[in-house]
Amino acid sequence: MTVYHFVGIKGTGMSALAQILHDMNYKVQGSDIEKPVFTEKALELRGIEILPFSRSNIKPGLTIIAGNAYPDTHEEIEEAMNLGLPVIRYHKFLGEFMEKYTSVAVTGVHGKTSTTGLLSHVIQGYQPTSYLIGDGTGNGVENSKYFIFEACEYRRHFLSYHPDYAIMTNIDFDHPDYFSNLEDVFNAFQEMALQVRKGIIAYGDDDELQKIQTKVPVVYYGFGEENDFQARNIVKGVDGTSFDVLVRNTFYSSFKITGYGDHSILNALAIIALCHYEGVNVEVIQERLQTFTGVKRRFNEKRVGAQILIDDYAHHPTEINATIDAARQKYPDREIVAVFQPHTFTRTQSFLNEFADSLQKADYVYLCDIFGSARENFGNLSIHNLLEKIDNASLIDEKDTSVLKAHENAVLVFMGAGDIQKYQQAYEQVLA
Repeated sequence: MTVYHFVGIKGTGMSALAQILHDMNYKVQGSDIEKPVFTEKALELRGIEILPFSRSNIKPGLTIIAGNAYPDTHEEIEEAMNLGLPVIRYHKFLGEFMEKYTSVAVTGVHGKTSTTGLLSHVIQGYQPTSYLIGDGTGNGVENSKYFIFEACEYRRHFLSYHPDYAIMTNIDFDHPDYFSNLEDVFNAFQEMALQVRKGIIAYGDDDELQKIQTKVPVVYYGFGEENDFQARNIVKGVDGTSFDVLVRNTFYSSFKITGYGDHSILNALAIIALCHYEGVNVEVIQERLQTFTGVKRRFNEKRVGAQILIDDYAHHPTEINATIDAARQKYPDREIVAVFQPHTFTRTQSFLNEFADSLQKADYVYLCDIFGSARENFGNLSIHNLLEKIDNASLIDEKDTSVLKAHENAVLVFMGAGDIQKYQQAYEQVLA
C-alpha cells in the first residue's frame, strides 16, 4: 500500500491534500516545523501523524509529496532522493490527481479561498464532491463527480493544472517578489486560460480579464449590463445580502447570501453561473448559499464583551478595502478599528501608498511589525514608513495589546497573512 509522506504538511494546500488522501483511505503522514499552525487541527482530528522535520523520517517505501516552500536541498527531500524514492511537488501531484474528476479551478489574485469554499458547499448539494480549499480544509469522497480546488498563481504554480472549468475572480498586481508588473501577472493568467478544457467563468467588470484569449466559451459575471450574469436590485443588510440575478438580461431568480460587501455578491454570482452551466437546480443553489458558514481566516467573528473581534487574511490593499467595507455593512453603528500586520517587505514597499489609503477607511489603525516570510526576512523599509502615511494610527506590540480596550463597543479587525492571530490571542488573554 502506498504511504504518502508530506514534507511541509502544515502548509494550507498540503494540509488539505493530506486530508483528501486520508479520506480516500490512503496511508498519510507528514513533517513540519514544531511551531503550532492553525492548519494542523484538521490533521490531528483525522489521526494523521505530524513529525518534526528530520532526515530519519524518510524510509524505503514512502512516496514523498514536497511542499513548494521547501527546496531540493531540504534534508528530507535530499534523503528521499538519495534513497531513490518518488518525490512529487505538491502542484504536480494535484495536476495528476484531478484527472479523475470534473475539475473546477478557482483562481484570481483575490477571493480564491472564499469562492472555493462557497462553491464546494453549494455543489455538494447536487453531486458528491471532493474539494481542496486554501484555508487548509480538504475533503475526499471516493465516488466524487466534482473536484473543486484553489489554484494559486504564485510562481505560476497553476500552470501544472488542466481543469475542466476555471473561475477567474480578478487579475491584479501582487507577489512583487516574483511578478514584475501587472502585465506579467496577466500573462500568467492568459497561459492558464489556454489550458482550461470546457469553460471559464470570469469577472466581467475586470478590465484585464476582458482581454483574456481562450479556446473555450467564457461566461462573464458582474454588476455591469454587458455581463452574461448580472446582480441587480441589491439589498445590503446587517443579516446578509439579497439580490436578483439576470442571465443575459432576463430574470433568472432571487438569492440571499450570508456574506457582506460587494466581493461576497461577486463570489456568489460566479458560483451561480457555474452551477447554471452544469444544470444545478436553482432551489439547491438558493438553499446552499444560505447555509454557508464561511472559511477559515476570512471574516471570522468572535464577540468578546462589548467588542467584536474579526480575524481576516486580508494582506493586499484591495482585500483590506473589501474587509473594511464588509465590517461597515454588518456593523454600521460601530467604530471600526484595523489591526494590520503587513506581509513581506516587497509587498509593503510596492503598495505603501495603497496600504495607507485602504487602511484609512477604518476609524483607527494599529500597525504590527512587518512579517517576513521564509523566502524574504528583511527589507529596506520598516513599519514606520507606513505609519507616517496614515492619520489616526499607532504601533502595537504583541506584548502590550491592552491599548485596544480603549475602543469600547468597537469592531476590531485583525488583518494579515503572517501570524497576526497571535496579536488577537494576546488581546483575548488580556481580556480574560
